[in-house]
Amino acid sequence: MKIAVNTRLLIKDKMDGIGLFTFEMFSIITKQHPEISFYFIFDRKPSADFIFGDNVHPVVLWPKTRHIYLFPFWYQIILKKALKRLNPDVFVATDGMFPLRSNINTLAVIHDLNFEHYPETLPKNVLNYYLKYFPQFAKKATRIATVSEFSKNDIVNTYHIKEDKIDVVYNGANSKFQPISDNEKSNVKAKFTNNQDYFLFVGTLHPRKNILRLLMAFNQFKVTTKSKMKLVLVGKKMWWTTEINAFFEQMEAKSDVVFTGRVNDDELAKITAAAYAITYVPIFEGFGIPLVEAMQCGVPVITSNVTSMPEVVEDAGLLVNPFSEEEITQAMIKISSDENLRKELALKSIQQATKFSWEKSAQLLMDAIMKSVY
Repeated sequence: MKIAVNTRLLIKDKMDGIGLFTFEMFSIITKQHPEISFYFIFDRKPSADFIFGDNVHPVVLWPKTRHIYLFPFWYQIILKKALKRLNPDVFVATDGMFPLRSNINTLAVIHDLNFEHYPETLPKNVLNYYLKYFPQFAKKATRIATVSEFSKNDIVNTYHIKEDKIDVVYNGANSKFQPISDNEKSNVKAKFTNNQDYFLFVGTLHPRKNILRLLMAFNQFKVTTKSKMKLVLVGKKMWWTTEINAFFEQMEAKSDVVFTGRVNDDELAKITAAAYAITYVPIFEGFGIPLVEAMQCGVPVITSNVTSMPEVVEDAGLLVNPFSEEEITQAMIKISSDENLRKELALKSIQQATKFSWEKSAQLLMDAIMKSVY
């Protein structure tokens, strides 16, 4: 059997959600199925780290496609020709996109439809591409995989796709994310927060991640409690808006906000495990990998009560209205003032995290791939 996979987003030290999903899933699947030939399709020379075994064959298709204006050309012409030449049994479209005029069986992984609900959070050219093509991708795909029951229902209702065409394949968290010793926590806090406890946000600093309200809530928390707590934000400043910047510059607690930028996986695991609590309150999320990473470390969770997040966290965290800075602030106050609650949530986090793993998810994805073939 031959399986072709879009691995364009496997970029060393630069992987976000879809790249991480692709890496974790296929590092497992390729090892579990040595009898299958996998054709990994890149748009640049790949790192050797992504060639997981002798059954993985890299295919590089030029040009590098990092800008949306190249997408129709790369996906609809260049990729179509490559798939015709390779003639795989199935193509796994890890970002949901594929040649619409190809008759190769396709499993489209559509992580979420945030652009349909919050179009204002995307640049106009990106939005127009997604709105034009994703309804077509959803209809044309042999099958669809998505990362939560919430996203499945959203695809069904938004694009009028039959439920039985969609498989739910949850995300997981790397085994590096686990509780650490008090001494290790002290080392992290010494490096990043001048030895102070901190709330944590992990993710691209994008408007959809609700960074502005998080900053507002933290500022109010500091003013109300006079706490020495810090807020650590790990991630790239992508679409750091003038509105966010204007508020940040006049924050009373500005000096207590720490930006680490992107960090490597080992450091991220330690920063996560040393956090007092994770404050992850996006307005829309298909899944939310940082939630499982934090829960796996036994870190208490404050997250949004919308979209997929209640499904991922259940009763292992404090759920808040992400559109209310006041609710986010009150959750911060509650968790910082009630040590028994914090310990209870830490235990529940570890228990809840056991429901998710890349090994379980890899099996679900492989099942969906085989359904796409037969």
